[in-house]
Amino acid sequence: MSPEPLLSVRGLRVDYATPTGVNPALRGVDLDIARGEVVAVVGESGSGKSTIAHALVRLLPQEATIVGGDIRFDDVDIMSLSQRALRRVRGARIGFVPQDPSHSLNPVLRIGEQIAEVIRRHGGLTPPAAAARAIEILDEVGVPEPAQRARQYPHELSGGLRQRVLIGIAWACNPELVIADEPTSALDATVQRHVLDRMQKMREAHGTSVLLVTHDLGVAADRADRIVVVNKGEIVERGTSAEVLADPTHEYTRRLVAAAPGLRSHRLEPTSGARRAADAVEPFLRVAGLSKTYGSSAAPIVAADALDFSIARGTTFAIVGESGSGKSTTARMVARIVDADAGTVLFDGADITRLRGAALRQLRRRLQVVYQNPFGSLDPRMKIGAIIDEPLRAFGMGSRAQRATAVRDLMADVRLDPALADRRPAQLSGGQRQRVAIARALALRPEMIILDEPVSALDVSVQEQVLQLLVDLQAEHGLTYLFISHDLGVIRQISDEVAVMRRGVILEQGTAEHIFADPRHDYTRELLSAIPGGGVSAG
Repeated sequence: MSPEPLLSVRGLRVDYATPTGVNPALRGVDLDIARGEVVAVVGESGSGKSTIAHALVRLLPQEATIVGGDIRFDDVDIMSLSQRALRRVRGARIGFVPQDPSHSLNPVLRIGEQIAEVIRRHGGLTPPAAAARAIEILDEVGVPEPAQRARQYPHELSGGLRQRVLIGIAWACNPELVIADEPTSALDATVQRHVLDRMQKMREAHGTSVLLVTHDLGVAADRADRIVVVNKGEIVERGTSAEVLADPTHEYTRRLVAAAPGLRSHRLEPTSGARRAADAVEPFLRVAGLSKTYGSSAAPIVAADALDFSIARGTTFAIVGESGSGKSTTARMVARIVDADAGTVLFDGADITRLRGAALRQLRRRLQVVYQNPFGSLDPRMKIGAIIDEPLRAFGMGSRAQRATAVRDLMADVRLDPALADRRPAQLSGGQRQRVAIARALALRPEMIILDEPVSALDVSVQEQVLQLLVDLQAEHGLTYLFISHDLGVIRQISDEVAVMRRGVILEQGTAEHIFADPRHDYTRELLSAIPGGGVSAG
């Protein structure tokens, strides 16, 4: 007879109240977690996976209600607990790692104070002992100079360090179960790996069970004993990681596996059958000696140091590196959003490095940019049709009727339903908003598009859809791309040439095939090894 599970969930149902009625978020979820086991709950945004995580500790938003089911944690009936009793369980016996560290840490309390507060509340230590233990915890989760960091505020730490702090808080009282809700979704691949390694070490040291909520099947493959797949509030598949990934039985799971960058090794090809053509004679874009330094002369920050590269017409050149490597600064200099300190940028043979006024404005018709966060780059007050139409109006292109036709055509180009034209950005999904941003960039029929982390905020399945769209558009319109990313798994799907950048310097560059098959620099090898699910073959 198998031992009783540490956590047992039966028939869990959760409804959300919306202006249009009740929306069922969970439809009878059954879930068990054994002692010392890591279970990954995977699915796209809106699948219900985060609702499961929050329901287990009754931390749902006000509009959500548990309408049925049982949650049993060891000897505790979670559903019957008073709020006071529940607070004693949370933190002491169940730790919780939230998704977004920027909104989960108190901005007016020092890091050490926030950890010590949890220890005092659940561990009964004196303030001096709790403060000392807080520093020990920071050291355990890999925060450098823990005593100094303990005196800092959250905004003074990087995203990766803030996430480690949240992990430290979750493990502060040696809980039996830790629930981690997308703990690495906003992190670079290498930082992600380091954070997950720390979680694993903490789990092994304390024998803790972990419920890992993630949209990334690669992460689940690397870290979980079992995988539970959630779609539309229901569990559609479950099994060991090897079983689910090698032989998925549900169509939804097969789609997730196929879309996971770390589980595939080939470049995406145009669905139309069209072929990309490169101009092998002259580069379409050539960068030489491009440099940029921020800060004072006493404490300079070198964002780009004498960069040299070229991009052939109709191809995709990718720059990959961690946050802070200088890749986005490079993109902005090429787009003439930021002035370079030195060097030249030749666009179709013409030097655009010092363009101003009308000449720079005309460049915008040929060179466009798509940013990382479409929600931040789209005016929330404007309707989608007006957003796409905006560059056409700005350049006086066509009558109102002609522009309306152009907007419909652009929406069709990016596979958006024309009915969405009357909606606003907040009413669209992340993938739809990114398609709007791409449509707006295409409005002026540019020859080149700079894509700065265009899929980093998207689920892997939506990510693949957007990448496939970009490949198709490139084949259809002969576009040239400068593609910025921290994720080599994404780079592998879309790029012809790759430059690996760190601390403002290009460490190596070459064809994508060469970079992936025979990386020469240790840093490139580290990036490759950090691709989640890299050692797993898709089923």
